[in-house]
Amino acid sequence: MNYFSSTKDFPTVNNIVMLFARIFVGISLIFLHGLPKLEKFQLGGEIKFYNFLGLGMETTLVIAILFELIGAFLIIIGLFTRAASLVLLIVMAVAAFAVHQPDPFNIMESSLLYLTIFALILAFGPRKFSIDSMLTRRRESKW
Repeated sequence: MNYFSSTKDFPTVNNIVMLFARIFVGISLIFLHGLPKLEKFQLGGEIKFYNFLGLGMETTLVIAILFELIGAFLIIIGLFTRAASLVLLIVMAVAAFAVHQPDPFNIMESSLLYLTIFALILAFGPRKFSIDSMLTRRRESKW
């Protein structure tokens, strides 16, 4: 059977692809978004950041930093993956549809791509190569 013309599910391929997707999106989020925000925060000076729910710019920046760094790390290792994906999906929805709403599409694009990837991870879970999977197998075993 030809892999490219089949609609059959290939679990091993799916597991490996999801592992690479989790690692890539997690590392990208940490190094391209989380750490630059952390550096900006540590440098001090005037903070210009989206004031979500009236919490204040500084508080919102700290929350975004924590969510992006911790959430991305959890997605990489596959622990609490669906919860982390949901939180980061919400962060990216706010970034795309509130922060970058007046911007042209090419500015909003990365937020939408992250949002889509987190939606896929939320829907399909971390798959086999994750701590969540190991914990589930352990819980379900009869040892």
